Amino acid sequence: MFSDRFQKPIIVTDHARNRMIDRGISDAVLLDMVDTGDVRYRDETRVWIAKHFADRNDNLLCAAVVLETVLVVKTVMHHFSWESGL
Repeated sequence: MFSDRFQKPIIVTDHARNRMIDRGISDAVLLDMVDTGDVRYRDETRVWIAKHFADRNDNLLCAAVVLETVLVVKTVMHHFSWESGL
């Protein structure tokens, strides 16, 4: 996968891949979230990216991401809220 928004390849950790499987999040949904979701920076390299998907009942979906030479997806969450997630 490659993020047009960040202009970096996307690496999904094993942990994040397992959470994606558990939560029914496809690569296409993850890529859509990364490229079009709301971004909040924790610091220069760590960000949360979240997006609501109308066809899902477990929204807001969120990815915890590290911006390095590649974009590393550390985990994905569902039933996320910005207030409790930060």
